[in-house]
Amino acid sequence: MAKYIKNIPSEEIFSLADQVEYLPGQVVSRTIAQNDAHSLTIFAFDKDEEISSHSSHGDALITVLDGEGRITIDGKQYILHSGESILMPAGKPHAVYATEKFKMFLAVAFPLK
Repeated sequence: MAKYIKNIPSEEIFSLADQVEYLPGQVVSRTIAQNDAHSLTIFAFDKDEEISSHSSHGDALITVLDGEGRITIDGKQYILHSGESILMPAGKPHAVYATEKFKMFLAVAFPLK
């Protein structure tokens, strides 16, 4: 049987936050699923690291796993803390900035072709 979600433990309890480590001066990512319909990725940001403004043709849902980050969507800033989520609509420019070390889970749903 095909494995659609990869790079994380199967059939055991685990923490998503523990699947990526903080590295000084870096943004670390681990893709756990990606195809034409969706993308699932876990990120760890060192303080003051960022993903610059860009847009996507899919809706992107962020859930903060640890720490605090600033999410900018279409020019408006939001501060998110551990356990909080925000939806970044398709086509709107967005960016992510680590106000302190933080980890996030990103799920992107793309339109069907």
